[in-house]
Amino acid sequence: MYYEVALIAYILDRVFREFEELKFFKHPIILMGNYISWFQKYFYKDSIFRGVLLTSSLLFMVFIVSYLLSLFDNILVQGFLASFTLSSKLLYDSVKDVVSSDDINIKREKISMLVSRDTKELSDSDINKAAIETYGENLSDGVIAPLFYLLCFGIVGAFIYKAVNTLDSMVGYRNEKYEKFGKFSARLDDVLNFIPARITAILISILFFSLKALFEFKKYGKKHDSFNAGLPISALALAINVKLGGPTSYFGKLKNKPYFGDGKEIIEKDDVLKALSLRNRLDIFIIIVLSLGVFI
Repeated sequence: MYYEVALIAYILDRVFREFEELKFFKHPIILMGNYISWFQKYFYKDSIFRGVLLTSSLLFMVFIVSYLLSLFDNILVQGFLASFTLSSKLLYDSVKDVVSSDDINIKREKISMLVSRDTKELSDSDINKAAIETYGENLSDGVIAPLFYLLCFGIVGAFIYKAVNTLDSMVGYRNEKYEKFGKFSARLDDVLNFIPARITAILISILFFSLKALFEFKKYGKKHDSFNAGLPISALALAINVKLGGPTSYFGKLKNKPYFGDGKEIIEKDDVLKALSLRNRLDIFIIIVLSLGVFI
């Protein structure tokens, strides 16, 4: 277990937000995204094989680079590098920024940067709903999952996970263009997120002291198209007593999503802030656990 590296990485991410002020090199996730875009431009074809080729080539390169970086036998260096795989502060700040304005057009513009649904006609309640949903889902994808693989396999595991997750976010859509091309990376992302998604849902329930969320998140979560994403979303909905999901428009088509939770349907800014209040509790919990791992 890489407790020391994970502790340093988590604290650095909490303070510096992925070191956005560093201008002398691009963020590793941006480099991964650039490669995916380049591959699509020159080698895209509506086939599963091309998708496998994209995924395997990216993972091979990420493995080689991250393995070479892992040879630096310095905990501070390893922690610094690992911090690029975490996005706790960025997620919190991005979601909070959505509800920081009272202008609905500004809120629509900001939420459009975080979600794939159509946002031009969203009501204030719909925007708040989308903000809470993306916060719950990305707590798993952007915080717990990379931390889990960092703890188990060091920076190699964390960067491999982020590569798969980046692939899923760019080509893992079930539409005409990516149904086949993104299928392999989407399934691989499902596998890698299986354990972290459940850990996230349990942590949400425990840190909100919600037995209802703990015992019922599976009932609602299994209704989601993804057997992972629905779990933390449902746990968060139950913990703060709101109803998420429901009919949602994607790419001009209305999708009748199931509901997650059984609380109020009109969601307000205070509900978003209540969801975000999890951040400090989660940070304290994770830092204590990692610190115990270092000293025991």
